Amino acid sequence: MNALRNKVQLIGRLGAKADYRTLNTGTTMARFRLATNESYKNAKGERVDETYWHSLVAFGKAADIIHKYTDKGSEIGIEGKLVSKSYEDKSGEKKFVTEVQVSEVLLMGERVSKS
Repeated sequence: MNALRNKVQLIGRLGAKADYRTLNTGTTMARFRLATNESYKNAKGERVDETYWHSLVAFGKAADIIHKYTDKGSEIGIEGKLVSKSYEDKSGEKKFVTEVQVSEVLLMGERVSKS
């Protein structure tokens, strides 16, 4: 059961091109938002479509794949874990952030090659 703890799997589409950069340590990082969709019927029997947005971060090889082969609207599958952190904003107010830290990437749709 330990393998199931804090495990996230999502299939969705990128909301925009990933923000890709190289950190001071030399590690590459990609931050992006992923949209997932869900459909269900409400109490009246009407179909309801909902979109959920997820904040994700990837490092190293996963970040490189996202940068090289995806763009806005690209469909991908990811596996990772939830990571929470806190920080103080410019006004001194404490903020909390939860995001998915990506460990694996699966390209689902057409590849977008960036030279």
